Amino acid sequence: MITKTIRATRRSFTGGGIGAALMLSPVGLASQIPDARAEGQARTNASVDPRAPAQARTSALVEKINANTLMVLTAGSGLTYGAMAADLATVLNDGDNFRILPVQWHSAFLNVRDVRYLRGVDMGFIQSNVLGHYRRKGLITDLQEKIVYVVKICNNEIHIVTRGGMKSVEELRGKKVNFNQVDSGAQVSAQDLFGYLGIEVQEVNLRQNDALEMLKNGEIAATIALAGKPAPALAKLKGKDGYRILAVPYDKRMGGDFLPVTFTHEDYPDLIAEGQTVDTVASGTILIAYNWPKNSDRYRRIDKFVKAFFPRLAEFQKPPRHEKWKDTVLAAGLPGWKRFEGADEWVRHQLEENLEARREEFQEFLLSRNVSGRSGALPEGERNKLFDEFLKWSSRN
Repeated sequence: MITKTIRATRRSFTGGGIGAALMLSPVGLASQIPDARAEGQARTNASVDPRAPAQARTSALVEKINANTLMVLTAGSGLTYGAMAADLATVLNDGDNFRILPVQWHSAFLNVRDVRYLRGVDMGFIQSNVLGHYRRKGLITDLQEKIVYVVKICNNEIHIVTRGGMKSVEELRGKKVNFNQVDSGAQVSAQDLFGYLGIEVQEVNLRQNDALEMLKNGEIAATIALAGKPAPALAKLKGKDGYRILAVPYDKRMGGDFLPVTFTHEDYPDLIAEGQTVDTVASGTILIAYNWPKNSDRYRRIDKFVKAFFPRLAEFQKPPRHEKWKDTVLAAGLPGWKRFEGADEWVRHQLEENLEARREEFQEFLLSRNVSGRSGALPEGERNKLFDEFLKWSSRN
């Protein structure tokens, strides 16, 4: 279908790309954090020599900062992932007691591989459709066993930006379209999308700024951007200069990879006329982690993140944090994938607390549905389903 294919996995999963990621990590932290990607790994206990107090203090410091630092992979300078990782560090960092260390890597696609295999990595930002791509292609055979999601944060919309009077995505057939850099999440998403649409184009692979310059000069017909709306690089474009966001038709075959969403004038006032909308599709922005055993130190780190971040979500949903945090619903699931157990426990605990706090109102709801008995006697699955219905019911009353 598409004239280029993904090159990310033609290299060995234990080879190309890992060195580059390590060079991007400050002071080579990946080499300092003990991590064998093996089950049952225990925390390293530094040996303290009573005759060398300075050495003992240094060992204790090394132990502390390694035990309380989480390395989080982002993707792309200035894009949604980088801004969100910076928000996590700004709000949650607590000196040596707890620290988020964002590491910029250029590819959400490769983040999946690196969370699975790269030493020192705790979590990574990716798109939900990228997980689906890995599964469909069989690129990591134990993917569903070894990778868990921590939280679904928001949706990342696909923007197809063109210039010069083009009005339909069908008009891109046979033309040069930028799919972003090779191995990027945007490239994978664009390839999947045009595959679903059945439209063959000439794929080019450029950074977004370079692509916009070539689009301005008429050297390419369109560029694809996968970013949370409004994307800063695109918000600067103006319809009076001939730029346009093309509509993307949703097909039910896309379900599981993409969902239908809409751009409005408020999202891009200089590209979309007041009162008009543009349909497109989006994938979920999620944080994933390696599926560490529950009694391991690496599990404890991620659980510490959950306990630090989840209760403070409201702080992320206020300025000056990224707008897309407002879309985060901690209880939101990712069908077909396992959630990190600590996150699942936190959500279930909050659900039970909410039920307890609103027991009388919930009981009224159950009676209105002719459900006998106390809510706690219901099976967990049925109770959770009823609670979702209860929230919708109570918001109308």
